[in-house]
Amino acid sequence: MTPQELKNSILQLAIQGKLVEQRPEEGTGQELYQQIQAEKQRLIKEGKIKKEKPLPEISEDEIPFDIPESWKWVYIGDLFQHNTGKALNSSDKSGIPLEYITTSNVYWNRFELGKLKTMLFTDAEIEKCTVQKGDLLVLEGGDIGRAAIWNYDFPMRIQNHIHRLRPFNEICIEFFYYIFFLYKNAGLINGKGIGIQGLSSKVLHKLAVPLPPLAEQKRIVAKIDELMPYIERYDKAWSKLEDLNKRFPTDLQKSILQLVIQGKLVEQRPEEGTAEELYQQIQAEKQRLIKEGKIKKEKPLPEISEDEIPFDIPESWKWVRLSGIGTTKTGNTPSKAYPEYVGNYIPFITPGDILNGNICYSNQALSELGKTVGRVCDTGSILQVCIGGSIGKAAVTKIEVAFNQQINAISPLFCDSQYVYSVITSHYFISTMKEKAGGTATPIINRGIWDTLLVPLPPLAEQKRIVAKLEEILPLCEKLKLGEFLWPVKKLKQL
Repeated sequence: MTPQELKNSILQLAIQGKLVEQRPEEGTGQELYQQIQAEKQRLIKEGKIKKEKPLPEISEDEIPFDIPESWKWVYIGDLFQHNTGKALNSSDKSGIPLEYITTSNVYWNRFELGKLKTMLFTDAEIEKCTVQKGDLLVLEGGDIGRAAIWNYDFPMRIQNHIHRLRPFNEICIEFFYYIFFLYKNAGLINGKGIGIQGLSSKVLHKLAVPLPPLAEQKRIVAKIDELMPYIERYDKAWSKLEDLNKRFPTDLQKSILQLVIQGKLVEQRPEEGTAEELYQQIQAEKQRLIKEGKIKKEKPLPEISEDEIPFDIPESWKWVRLSGIGTTKTGNTPSKAYPEYVGNYIPFITPGDILNGNICYSNQALSELGKTVGRVCDTGSILQVCIGGSIGKAAVTKIEVAFNQQINAISPLFCDSQYVYSVITSHYFISTMKEKAGGTATPIINRGIWDTLLVPLPPLAEQKRIVAKLEEILPLCEKLKLGEFLWPVKKLKQL
């Protein structure tokens, strides 16, 4: 049960007469009703309020639930003197400028009075539109039915989309505030109107509400006030649990990737060799590709110092710089001045095409001619966004693609592409990217710096075992994100 559902349940019990016991010595709702009507007639006789057309009897269709025998169903118009405020009219030239509140100032049982507007009010309008301490205000427009009690010691004016309810005789105004709160959440208050929904005076006047004896009203409110702190504590605990449930799948995935890059996800096997041996193979392959003119000779990478190493890895592993395990490049965008570069020969990838480790290949494409001036990477390369708020987003290419200058790419040599992807999408690597990124308004990491970022390198066979384990457990994290599992949480105690 959500905190809102719990609160609604308590209020439902309250207005159905099930929250506190009935006491015969406190009289009946009928007796209180007669007292209120007598006071209403007195006010009419003294000219303080206008005589109204008598309200009809409440029909069975208007009664939403059963109440105790000692209670009585009545209309809001039976209990409250009812006014609405003044409509803003730029043509008004008479009156004095006074502050007033609008629907935007009224929230559930509270007011935001930091920014008040003024308009002109005549003496007659001041009398009609002024609220005083103890008045119940109900919204006619906006969030229709939203209510609050004016508990300030100073008067205030209201605009025309606010109803002012002032009791004819003593009642517990908080009890009726709770009625509006529950009615609103239960869908028992519905606005009517063309274009804009609204709670008209006529509809509000004939809203049926339960009337308990006055003493019972006060006991009900006292019980609600006693229970509310527990609901608030429940709400806080519920929010913490909800937040945990939302964050847990992502946090779990981060933890798994951290285990990967620390060599703790699978065991090491001596027969699989060492990362140093693999690294030498990669360097030999690079030299071969350079000799054959397939890649350019690179500037030697700087030695790795002890101060750079962020955490320990297994002895059979090796810390290397990113470009040390493959060939890297930054993309470009063929000039739009040449429409012949656009076509459907090869997909052209931008940061917006990379999402959740996947690539959309169908948004843009280059022609065969466009490919010759674009930057292309092979199947199995990893694209990573190097600029802006999405910096660090990455995916492995399933086909040959071209890509723009906001993306860096690495084509691993003798390494598993999925392993490299898991490393460069880890919290460690992305946070390092952001730390090294330059730019003031927009962070950007150039390829020269990106190339030198440290990555942990295991033997190739271990890389493949790591990938196999990730393929087994990461889909479970995705199911958790989608809410496909029910969370086994402990029962909340001692709220």
